Amino acid sequence: MALTAADVARLGALARIRLTDEELAHLAPQLDVILTSVASVAELATADVPPTSHALPLVNVFRPDVVTPSLPAADVLAAAPAVEDGRFRVPRILAEEA
Repeated sequence: MALTAADVARLGALARIRLTDEELAHLAPQLDVILTSVASVAELATADVPPTSHALPLVNVFRPDVVTPSLPAADVLAAAPAVEDGRFRVPRILAEEA
């Protein structure tokens, strides 16, 4: 069943798109090709193919989390340019609001 210019005009009206007669004549065969392509995809789907979200299986590439000892805080703070109350001292970037 070929899509006619009248069908495209109806779709345009539903979408509130004003189309000229030239646009209707140009769009009708293009939309017919699109609808035919979508219909052919629907024919290929079979019951034995499970639905998937990706073409290939996803694999986690991250290493597992392993707790390991870290540097002592005193050693880390000793290398800091400024320390206050046992923490890194950094320049203020936001003004305090009262």
